[in-house]
Amino acid sequence: MFPAKYKSGTRNLRLWGYRTAFRKAIDMILKNLLFEGKLTDITIENGSITAIAPASADTTGEDCTGLSVIPGLVDMHTHGCVGKDTMDGEFAEMSAFLAENGTTAWLPTTMTQSYEAIKKVTEGDRNVKGAQILGFHMEGPYINAKKKGAQNGKYIKNPDLAEFQSLDGMRVVTIAPELEGSMEFIKECGALVCIGHTDADYDTCIRAIEAGANCLTHTFNAMPGIHHREPGPIPAALAKNIYVQAITDGLHLHPAIVMMLYKMFGTERMVIISDAMRATGLGDGIYEFGGQDIEVKNGVARTMDGAIAGSTSTLWRCVKQAASFGIPFEDAVRMATRTPADMIGEPKKGRIEVGADADLVLLDENREIVRVMIAGSFYK
Repeated sequence: MFPAKYKSGTRNLRLWGYRTAFRKAIDMILKNLLFEGKLTDITIENGSITAIAPASADTTGEDCTGLSVIPGLVDMHTHGCVGKDTMDGEFAEMSAFLAENGTTAWLPTTMTQSYEAIKKVTEGDRNVKGAQILGFHMEGPYINAKKKGAQNGKYIKNPDLAEFQSLDGMRVVTIAPELEGSMEFIKECGALVCIGHTDADYDTCIRAIEAGANCLTHTFNAMPGIHHREPGPIPAALAKNIYVQAITDGLHLHPAIVMMLYKMFGTERMVIISDAMRATGLGDGIYEFGGQDIEVKNGVARTMDGAIAGSTSTLWRCVKQAASFGIPFEDAVRMATRTPADMIGEPKKGRIEVGADADLVLLDENREIVRVMIAGSFYK
C-alpha cells in the first residue's frame, strides 16, 4: 500500500494480472500526480485511462501528492530473473519480479535450443499475475555461429519458415540475414524480424531491411562494429531508419556508445532492453543459461570461456543508468516504454494518454518506485 503520507480513502486495491483473464474493472482517480511537470488527476475505468486533467479539488480519489508518474516499462528482450529462466516455460515468479521493478509488459525471450524446448516455452501459461506477457521473442537458433555469444552452438541452424510458423505467439525473431534462406524468411515469417548474432556486411543488412527486418538486436553486441570502409549493420540501420535495441547497464556498452546511439537514432528508434538472465535479483554464483554454465561475478555474467552472457540488471536500472550517462530522464523512459510498444505493435502500452491501458509506475522525489499499476489495479 501507499506509505502513510500518500494514503487516501478506503479502497481495497488488488491486481488481477493479465488483461484477458484477470482484469477487474476498478474505477478510480489518481489525484495530484506530477505528470509532465504539472499536477494532474488521472481517471481510470475498466483498466484504461479515460481522463487526464489538471489537479482539481472538486473530485475525490487516491491522493498521490509528492509522487510523479511514468508509463509502465515494456521489456521486449529478457531471458529471466530470480533464479528462473524463460526456457522453463513457467512465468509466474518472473512476471511478479518484473512488476515489482516497474516492468508491466514483456516478451519472454527464448535461447538457441531445440525446437521442442522452444515449443515448450510457447505452451507455458501466460495468464499470470504481474507483468503481462505480450507474446515471445525467439533469439536463435537462426544465427551465425561466429557471433553466437552465450548462445548454444549445438542448435544453430538456418531459418526454417515452417518450423517458426508452427510456434504460437512469436512476436519477434532475431536472425542472422547472411544465412541461407533468410531473405525469404524475413518476407514471409509474419513476425518483427531483428538482425542480430550476425556477421553480415552492410549490403546484406540493407537487403534484409528492404525485405522487412526492422530492428537490430542488442546493438554492437554479437555483430560487427562500425568500420570506415566496412560499415556493417549499424550504419545500415541508420541509413534505413529502423529500430535499435541497446543494453544500457553500463557493461555491454560504454556510456559514450549509448550516447552515440541516442544521438543517431533518437527516442523514437532506440529501444532500451535488459537482456536479463536468471541471476537478476540474486547474487554471484554459477547459473545455467541456454544449456550452459554461466558464472556471475561482481554482477557480471559470463560463459566459462569469457563471453558476456546477458545482464543481471532490471530494465528500470537500465533506464536510470542511461539517464546517468547524460540522456534526459524523460527520453530514457520513452525508450523503455512507448518506443518498444510501438515497435512490437502495442498502441495501448507504454504511454499515458486517454484510451491507453492503465499501466503506470509511481515514483517518489528520488525516482524510486513506490507503486506499480497494471491494467488499472495496483500490484505493488
